[in-house]
Amino acid sequence: MLRVTFRNLLARKVRLALSALAIVLGVAFVAGSLIFTDTMRASFDGIVEGSSPDVTVRPVSETDNTFGSVDARTIPASLVAELRDVPDAERADGSVQGQDLFLLDSDDKIVGGQGAPTLSFNYDDAPAMTGEPAVTISEGKAPSGPDEVAVDESTADRAGYEIGDTVSMTSAGERSRLSAKLVGLAEFGGGGLAGASLVFFDTSTAQQIFLNGRNAFNTVSVTAAPGVSQDELRDEVAAAIPDGLEAVTGDTVSDETQDAIGPFLDIFSSILLVFAAIAVVVGTFLIVNTFSILVAQRSRELALLRALGASRRQVTRSVLLEAVVVGFIGSTIGLLIGWALAALLRALFALIGLDLSETPLVFSASTVVVSYLVGMIVTVVAAYLPARRASRIAPVAALRDDVALPESAIHVRVIVGCVLGAASVALLVVGLLSEGTSGLIEVGAGVFGLLMTAALLSPVLGVPVLRALGLAYRPMFRMVGRLATQNSLRNPRRTAATASALMIGLALVTTISILGASLNTSIEKSVKEEFQADFLLSNPTFTGFSPQITDDVRKLDEAGAVAATQIAFGDLDGDAATITGAETAELDQIYDFPMVSGSMEVGSGEVAVSESTADDRNLSVGDRVTLTFQSGKQRAEIAGIYEDSNVIGGVLVPYSALRGADIERRDFTTSVNAAEGVSASDLESALDRVVEDEPLVTVQDQADFIDTQRAQVDQLLLLVYALLALAIVIAVLGIINTLALSVIERTREIGLLRAVGLTRRQLRRMVRLESVAIAVLGAVLGIVMGVAFGIVLQRAMVDQGFTALSIPVTQLVLFVVIAAVVGVFAAVLPARRAARLDVLTAIAEE
Repeated sequence: MLRVTFRNLLARKVRLALSALAIVLGVAFVAGSLIFTDTMRASFDGIVEGSSPDVTVRPVSETDNTFGSVDARTIPASLVAELRDVPDAERADGSVQGQDLFLLDSDDKIVGGQGAPTLSFNYDDAPAMTGEPAVTISEGKAPSGPDEVAVDESTADRAGYEIGDTVSMTSAGERSRLSAKLVGLAEFGGGGLAGASLVFFDTSTAQQIFLNGRNAFNTVSVTAAPGVSQDELRDEVAAAIPDGLEAVTGDTVSDETQDAIGPFLDIFSSILLVFAAIAVVVGTFLIVNTFSILVAQRSRELALLRALGASRRQVTRSVLLEAVVVGFIGSTIGLLIGWALAALLRALFALIGLDLSETPLVFSASTVVVSYLVGMIVTVVAAYLPARRASRIAPVAALRDDVALPESAIHVRVIVGCVLGAASVALLVVGLLSEGTSGLIEVGAGVFGLLMTAALLSPVLGVPVLRALGLAYRPMFRMVGRLATQNSLRNPRRTAATASALMIGLALVTTISILGASLNTSIEKSVKEEFQADFLLSNPTFTGFSPQITDDVRKLDEAGAVAATQIAFGDLDGDAATITGAETAELDQIYDFPMVSGSMEVGSGEVAVSESTADDRNLSVGDRVTLTFQSGKQRAEIAGIYEDSNVIGGVLVPYSALRGADIERRDFTTSVNAAEGVSASDLESALDRVVEDEPLVTVQDQADFIDTQRAQVDQLLLLVYALLALAIVIAVLGIINTLALSVIERTREIGLLRAVGLTRRQLRRMVRLESVAIAVLGAVLGIVMGVAFGIVLQRAMVDQGFTALSIPVTQLVLFVVIAAVVGVFAAVLPARRAARLDVLTAIAEE
């Protein structure tokens, strides 16, 4: 039996290769996702380990929710000198750090765009905890004056600068435009920078730019003497620093960074693996179909084996062994292609600022194990039912050319599908009635269940669609159209299984299209309701801009009411919150915020909160709450509760609260109305003049703002479509495979048709029409399911901003047309093979 199995494999190389291709693509996606995310982890680990000293002294942070907040607290320079005298310290270096300065290229564009950040420091040669210098000057010299700067070599290449050139920079601080001579190229000790840019000044210049000239530092790096551990040095340093500061080891900083980045990488990895799972599921349909057809075609051969003494178990093992071999070969090739896919992902992400080119691809043992397990288990599981069917072939009964699935099996599928469908609908109802993440999980499980229900019921659901296509075929293609319809209806299970692969892909694409269109419509509706200013100044990098720009706008004769806001992050009664700082009197001149209760007029010691924030925390006007910032806690009283708004976050505080929290002033938005008698075009021209030399700031009216938001959603949709494209490709391979095997199966029938007058051209057309029928069936089922899923998910995510339902009808019709075109192209090779069959040889085929 073993020899027979391998002989069968060699005899059917092309047929099984198409099945292996589905495994290749699915495993490649899995392996590529794992390799790429492991490479990202290695890159960030190298950055942290290559830049963290043995011990870091820093201000104590009362909250972990600090994204985007510029901490104005500093450490006096005198403490650095004191820390140099700690017995087990080899050296101590003060560090000035800036995160809101951006390097401009020769075209005055921000280097890196909205991708990886620009990190600015004072240059020193202090070692990292690895023992190697965190930064070295690889070419040129270190900066030594107010007009000198050094940058990392990668950034200099991207910006088009060479040593001796004048480098342009922009900042969100008081000095919004800077320039300096490039005197050195820096090399980072940790290897790659993940696309980030490094800019170095001498210490006094960095203090002038980022600390308003104060002789102070943001942190202090302390290097251990030889033989001294990080923990020992930390304890000594901790005893020498005042309250409000803390000493942490390099290992602790590394762990904190991994804890902060880890969830993002896990989410990113999960997203990629979800799309990989979709590709694998779609590939499973192809494998099941292929083995089912092969078993049906080999029924006589398997019957003869049974007649010669092979047991049912031996026949089952023979088919499963073929699946194991196919799975192993497919997994091996998929693993290699996964490496190439990871390299492609690395190149694509470099285009948007996440450059991992200096980090070698990480090919771990776990990736190899997972890839082989996925590929081989999926193949064996998919081949199990065909293998069982093969073992039940009776030696005599199988001599008949009857390969259709028994009706009882269809009945079982219908019963199982109905039960699964009912359970899925129940999950959907429970999910829609629930709130929060658990409700979305239940809705997602219900959607997946309904998708599998449609796959199970597709032999029944597909018959009306195929008959409708037949009615359309007959007037146009006459007898050829009738033959194509009868062929597609001959084995509805096989046709539906092939179409189900395409159905899953198009159901997901349709769902995403509806969610994207709904989000765009929701954004447009929300902006039209809330965008009450004539113009809005904002920063596309989401880091804020200099308050000086807002002051310049206020001085314009064309400007009337002007209101600035600043976003900060902290905790409200222990839970993370987005906090907006503003002067409410200015906001009231431009915006009308509907109040639930109380007043928006917040003064010192007062806050206003959004309705959802109040509901989540069971708050009401007059309650006392605790705001926690990096620097400490503030008690405040709730003065008002306003309806949820995109203009301000969940918590509104006066600017005095942010100043009291030592958060440096940055403006995130500035809303401007025209002065009385001034046209919008005149105001826009005046605003453009204010920001003409400020690449960090854009001026937008309502229409511009809507276009920007829609562009971001559309960009995300394109990424999702690209990830789903692999599932569509596998589905198309399934159509090709099914048609190719069907042509082989019907060799004698095709010969008879040719003998009675069917021309080669008509034969090719018949195969193409069958392919179109399969593709359109998958498209119709997929779009119907996708529309249902899109509507359900939109209703489930109303609280997440999907407030309006929008169904892109034109786009969905286009999907059906594209599916039909795909069907035509998928039939090219099978149709050519059918047309090239010799008539006499085909008739003689048994």
